[in-house]
Amino acid sequence: MSLVTAIKVSLNFVERQIFDQIGLQINPGDRIGLVGPNGSGKTTLLRIIMGEITPDAGEIKIARNSRMGYLAQDVQETVSGSLLQSVLNAIPQRLKLENDLNHAEHSLEKATDELDQSTLGKQIANIHQEVNRLNLDFPHHEAEKILLGLGFDVRDFEKPVSELSGGWKMRAALARLLYQKPDLLLLDEPTNHLDMPSVRWLETFLQSFKGAMILVSHDREFLNRQIHRIISFETEGMRSYSGNYDFYLKARQEEVRSLENKARNQEQKVKDAQKFIERFRSKANKARQAQSKIKLLEKMEIVQTHHKEKTLRFSFPPIPRSGGEVVAIRDVSKWFGDNILYEHLNLRVTRGERIAIIGPNGCGKTTLLRAVAGELTPDQGEIVLGHQVNIAYFAQHHSDLLNPQKTVVEEVYQSVPNASIGFVRSVCGAFLFSGNDVDKPISVLSGGERARVSLAKLLVKPGNFMLMDEPTNHLDIESSETLIDALSGYGGTLLFVSHNQSFVNRLATRIWDIRGREMIEYPGTLKEYYRHLADTEADIHLKPASPAKGLGTDSDSTKKGKGPSGKKNLHRKRDKRKEAEQRQRIHHIMAPIRKELEQTENAISQLETRQKEMETCLADPDFFEDSVKSVPILAEYKEVSTQLESLLEKWEGCHDKMESEKTRLGI
Repeated sequence: MSLVTAIKVSLNFVERQIFDQIGLQINPGDRIGLVGPNGSGKTTLLRIIMGEITPDAGEIKIARNSRMGYLAQDVQETVSGSLLQSVLNAIPQRLKLENDLNHAEHSLEKATDELDQSTLGKQIANIHQEVNRLNLDFPHHEAEKILLGLGFDVRDFEKPVSELSGGWKMRAALARLLYQKPDLLLLDEPTNHLDMPSVRWLETFLQSFKGAMILVSHDREFLNRQIHRIISFETEGMRSYSGNYDFYLKARQEEVRSLENKARNQEQKVKDAQKFIERFRSKANKARQAQSKIKLLEKMEIVQTHHKEKTLRFSFPPIPRSGGEVVAIRDVSKWFGDNILYEHLNLRVTRGERIAIIGPNGCGKTTLLRAVAGELTPDQGEIVLGHQVNIAYFAQHHSDLLNPQKTVVEEVYQSVPNASIGFVRSVCGAFLFSGNDVDKPISVLSGGERARVSLAKLLVKPGNFMLMDEPTNHLDIESSETLIDALSGYGGTLLFVSHNQSFVNRLATRIWDIRGREMIEYPGTLKEYYRHLADTEADIHLKPASPAKGLGTDSDSTKKGKGPSGKKNLHRKRDKRKEAEQRQRIHHIMAPIRKELEQTENAISQLETRQKEMETCLADPDFFEDSVKSVPILAEYKEVSTQLESLLEKWEGCHDKMESEKTRLGI
């Protein structure tokens, strides 16, 4: 039975149609990714399902006794009490049982009649039984585990929720939601306020979540690993696709290509029919055929190709070359009161590097960026910029610093006052502000639109050393991917903070991990760094006890392959063996599918060639005068069309199977 069914739902906002008779069915265990540009209706659909917005037409049917949990991008709720207690109280029955128990115990104290005392005693026993059952279903330690996974410390458990900052309140709301274990989980950009360790924990938690889920996320890798179905908001309406986000992109491209081919074929058929009509409509012996083709054209349903949605698009202009050393961080320490972030940092950034700063919230990632940008002064040490280094800084709070009274074009123009207004408007257009949109005041823009204005201001004059703090927050997934593509072609040096795994994996060539007042440098990608950490942790657990004296020296163990260099060689051999085994396993699984796909494609190609040859004959009006030739050809044409249809279905099945196996194997 479906958890949620949307039937012909329509909604309009200020003369703009958001949904037009859309239908949707969510079943138990569904894991759905919701994608589409900012403003397309993703958040609106979630709020309609939750009953926060009433559609203009249609209805939403919710299965009886099903529990739903919703995490909005901006938490509005006010929760009293301590952090841990607020999570425990997220189970409504717990509060009710506590109140019932207090009331029953209070009544028992006042009761004097033995019968009343006996009745109240049984009632209290039943309540305790219900409390025990509830604690088994929703144990206290599970709430603590979730809070720790989301980055809270044990010392935070007794803190009042009201004292938490906005980002930590969002985490507390997520903790309450996950603790409830709803039948349907609605998550709107859940990683926006998480650091990288918490994102990794949440990913693992969600993979073990048994309920249904609808997820909105701008992190491509996070989304890919969580969902099995895509609901997309396209220009032609809401569409559904099986598979993850990568499969959706391929399926969408194939769909667009197929429609364009059908439209071209139809256009050619129309032209051919029109030529036939013009040529033979006045001839008595062909008039009937001409009239038949006229009727065919009148009844023909025109193939509609997809209208391309406007997408964020830009590329970086050539930038001045900086010196080889872009910035030197020398013996830097920074603290706030008793909170020491880091001590005696010595770091160096060279031209062309792309460095990602990671670490838990509060460790000092943004502080380090601000210090490099010159917004903060270290308490000890110095930060020295290299020769001809020009900094461009995108901060999380820059969107809040936009002048609400100015228009979009005026804000961007401030960054390049010597440029022409035409150039500025073209830049605004690249960031999806075209026509009258450029004259909108900042005050009426959404969070995503403000983020695009801030990016436009930065990228219109990028400098050769770019500092970026969570640049993908408030961007939709397509805009986030476009930003990654643009930064891949950026010719300068990049130092950035991001929780977006896809963003970091595709851009970073070096990792700075802030851990316990220290900075761990790793010369590689995020995936390589996490693999390194996993191997290091495995080494620690597998490391044998130190040998007793006299049983061997360091040089002996090194010769036997058990010293540091020998261990590295063993790990390298083990990794190579694992990689070879994985390649062989992938080949064993994928080779038969590829072979079948290739054979099917060859057969389709041969039949299509034959079909075109026959269509050339069939297009000749004189061909049908000779029934001896035309009848067999018509029969063959019908047979070829049937075979083609069957082979295309087979090809689609092979293709789906290949993509499914790729997803399962992680390739």
